Amino acid sequence: MRKDFGAQPFLYPQLVMVIASYGEDGTPDAMNAAWGGVAGGDKVFLCLSANHKTVENILNRKAFTVSVADEAHLVEADYVGLVSGNEVPDKLERSGLHVTRSKFVDAPVIDELPLVLECRLVSYDPETHFLLGQIVNAGADEAILDEAGKIDPAKLRPITFDPANRAYWGLGQKVGNAFADGRRLQGPQTENSASV
Repeated sequence: MRKDFGAQPFLYPQLVMVIASYGEDGTPDAMNAAWGGVAGGDKVFLCLSANHKTVENILNRKAFTVSVADEAHLVEADYVGLVSGNEVPDKLERSGLHVTRSKFVDAPVIDELPLVLECRLVSYDPETHFLLGQIVNAGADEAILDEAGKIDPAKLRPITFDPANRAYWGLGQKVGNAFADGRRLQGPQTENSASV
């Protein structure tokens, strides 16, 4: 039996992202966001209301970064989501996080967060709050890479948002192989049908 909750955004997992931008005066700003994801493989979308300082900055600078919040910086990531840049202009500095200017877009990269997408603004719709950005570069700290040079989620230790309980969760262990485990249900394979 199922329990109905009505129209709720219960989709798991919801990655906790830290969106960073520069203000008109060059002050770096950041906010915590969980409403967003990847679009089309080379873009990110975010659902951000127009009253955020971050949105104002992105519209002015036409650029932003999206960092994956990790367990080691949960407190800092939560803080930048609790405090408004409209009221506390130096909230990023107060968080204890540091930034370096992106080499690819006019936005800050948060040094302590090991995985970042550097993005150029594509569009923003203030009615739907839908912001779309083109990924220009993805950067990862070597500390989160495996021996083959790929991102290791166990080293990254990203956090996810639980909207039903207003909580953060760590990522669990690997439980399967994408584009492979489901082949057990396909039946006999030919050489051509086995490739993805």
